[in-house]
Amino acid sequence: MQWSIRVFDMSDLRIVGVSILFPGVRQVFRGRVAEGSLVLGVWLGFGWIVLARWDRVSRAALGPWDHKLALLTLGLGVLSVWMWSLLSERAAEERSQGARGVWALAWSAFRKSRVAVSAAITVTIVYLVALLTPFLAPFDPAAQGSLLTERLLGPSMLHPLGTDQFARDVLSRLLYGARISLTIGFVAVSISITIGTLLGAISGFAGGKVDAVLMRFVDMVISFPRLVLLIAIIAFFEPSIFLIVAVLGLTQWPQPTRLVRGEVLSLREREFIQAGHALGFSRSRLILRHLIPNALAPLIVAATLGIGDTIVLEAGLSFLGLGVQPPTPSWGTMVADGRDNLVGAWWISTFPGLAIVLVVLCFNLAGDGLRDALDPRLRS
Repeated sequence: MQWSIRVFDMSDLRIVGVSILFPGVRQVFRGRVAEGSLVLGVWLGFGWIVLARWDRVSRAALGPWDHKLALLTLGLGVLSVWMWSLLSERAAEERSQGARGVWALAWSAFRKSRVAVSAAITVTIVYLVALLTPFLAPFDPAAQGSLLTERLLGPSMLHPLGTDQFARDVLSRLLYGARISLTIGFVAVSISITIGTLLGAISGFAGGKVDAVLMRFVDMVISFPRLVLLIAIIAFFEPSIFLIVAVLGLTQWPQPTRLVRGEVLSLREREFIQAGHALGFSRSRLILRHLIPNALAPLIVAATLGIGDTIVLEAGLSFLGLGVQPPTPSWGTMVADGRDNLVGAWWISTFPGLAIVLVVLCFNLAGDGLRDALDPRLRS
């Protein structure tokens, strides 16, 4: 038996010691400069929040629910970055030595697309900023300054994105508006994907009259113009965030339903489903444990693209005055607030408009990358 002893020199020990204090340094020295630099930048960002906003961080546990959520996000973010820095090398070695499954191959293919990876990183950072907004926003989004001296001020050191017609800080409202717009998009798509997955799986697996009835109902829902349907529903009730989420989620499920039904129609003839029938598995077990997990790949792509579409739709409703009501900020209401001052105070509508374009574009690019990575025929 041969014994091999790995000898660490002082440089290795110093790198390990520094990587404990500054996650990402070890990956930079190992040649993974992009990943290491990104992780180090996120770690330093978390450290800046703790040091520069310590007065808010220290009081967050006793503050409102959004401050508690921001504190939880900060703690989980610090822990995740630190654990990734310690375990990523071992995970990389295991991936290189062992056989890789379908999801590992898809992840490897997705990482090859720099555009898709950059878009996914941007979306993740935007969501982190939205969750950490109570620590980052310089002012209260509803706080009004002096209407005589602070109204419609352009970008400056005190107000980096200027002020609006009510002397409110545009940057603070942009950050708080991101929480509303991104949350509505994520929750509404989650509702529609859940409903569409269940109905599509039942329709495709059952077939016959069940499939015919469900698909005709789907066709009926799709036949209504969605924007007109949304306006009609909201017109009968008091506009609120809960209503917007419910309406958007309950009107977008037909597309996932058709998508899942098509996948299930293909999967139910496969050998593993026939084997499940022969073994006496119940229908619910076949649907929940075998059919739906194998139909997740196109659903993930559809969800990614759907979030961007929902953000645009919510912004349109808010612009029309049927979405989130003032003074609660959202990107759509901010664009509407500045439509009367597009020349003299362009910053009021421009910055939230650019935020919508950036986030939706990143979601679409990430969705395209996922589609290419999850399709074996498109992998290079």
